[in-house]
Amino acid sequence: MKPFDVILRSRENFIKLIDGLSLEQLNKVPEKFNNNIIWNFAHTFAAQQGLCYGLSDNPFTINPAIIEKYKKGTKPEGNVTKEDVELYKKLAIDSLHQLETDFNNGLFTHYKTYTTSFGVELHSVESAIQFMTVHDGLHYGYAMALRKLVI
Repeated sequence: MKPFDVILRSRENFIKLIDGLSLEQLNKVPEKFNNNIIWNFAHTFAAQQGLCYGLSDNPFTINPAIIEKYKKGTKPEGNVTKEDVELYKKLAIDSLHQLETDFNNGLFTHYKTYTTSFGVELHSVESAIQFMTVHDGLHYGYAMALRKLVI
């Protein structure tokens, strides 16, 4: 199975989880936590933009304001709307397909080495894509745990 297939499946599962929750549940930050389910979801594709496009000096394929809002080190700042949720579900899938197209078309010709908070050193966009399989799974796991606290 290709990394893109794994990431797509993870995001599809994430969307199923989100579809079963109210806006209140998606926005709730449980006590002793610093984020919520929707932040974890949006963080997956925001991180993808930084790890793949940003570190290869290519332009982002989604609104930079969304990346800024959900990048590493951020936390929820206000509630998302139903329209936000629908947009994020679309971006999660569309941005992944765009990444695969850009990758297959040879867009990523250089890469700035980056060490993740996992301690994994990324040397290429290929290693970033491989890492995203773990990263997305981690945040999906966080969301599943958070779900138990908000329902």
